[in-house]
Amino acid sequence: MQLTLRAVTGFILLASLTLAAHAQEPEVYIISPAHGETVTSPVTVKFGLKGLGVAPAGIERDGTGHHHLLIDLDKLPAMDKPIPADDQHVHFGGGQTETTVELEPGEHTLQLLVGDHLHRPHDEPVVSEKIAITVSE
Repeated sequence: MQLTLRAVTGFILLASLTLAAHAQEPEVYIISPAHGETVTSPVTVKFGLKGLGVAPAGIERDGTGHHHLLIDLDKLPAMDKPIPADDQHVHFGGGQTETTVELEPGEHTLQLLVGDHLHRPHDEPVVSEKIAITVSE
């Protein structure tokens, strides 16, 4: 009987922690490079995500999404359509949380946008702050 009570207590604790994690406002951010940093190419970009889980494209699961790296964009893509796939909208449909990108020397901006299983932004878009970096020669 004692083991059963411990198992139930453990389940309740785990469920409470899971609900608390999903109750926080989703946030996506760039771990590195830092805003204003001077780097060399290829540039390793590490992605951070809170309040959502990461799931590959094509896997429909509540509370999840996958990363899209926006490079040198003046404005965000349409929030009511799938995110385009090109050199400025890089998809990570496999659930990747970092990448290495080749960038020409000069100033660049990087931003993350989380998409659902069909590469669409969530109803409440989850977008990082835009950072600026300099790629040295």
